[in-house]
Amino acid sequence: MGKVYVENIRVYAHHGCLPEETLIGSDYRVDVWVVGDLTVSAVSDNLEDTIDYVGICDCVKEEMAIPSKLLEHVAKRIVKRIFDLNAIVDEVKVKVSKINPPIGGHVATVAVEMCEIKK
Repeated sequence: MGKVYVENIRVYAHHGCLPEETLIGSDYRVDVWVVGDLTVSAVSDNLEDTIDYVGICDCVKEEMAIPSKLLEHVAKRIVKRIFDLNAIVDEVKVKVSKINPPIGGHVATVAVEMCEIKK
């Protein structure tokens, strides 16, 4: 087993329950951790045998571009897409953080983290 980390993916997106959040948008950070069998790729040195981090980034960017009210909804879609991306993926953890959320007081980020294991 091994892990692939794709951290600090920065995107501008339009998520939130408030109308101005979906209209104006805001900055987000997404972190992804993927567990899978990397023993074949460690020997073969072939991209086809591993979990492609470029594909992970693409999944994140595409799902973040679809507006949702809740970060949980976005995180769940990202998890599903990553499982669909590659058969050797056994576990996915995604953390979606909204930077400078429009809530009372000074809050740097709010975040949702989801983790799923292949059934």
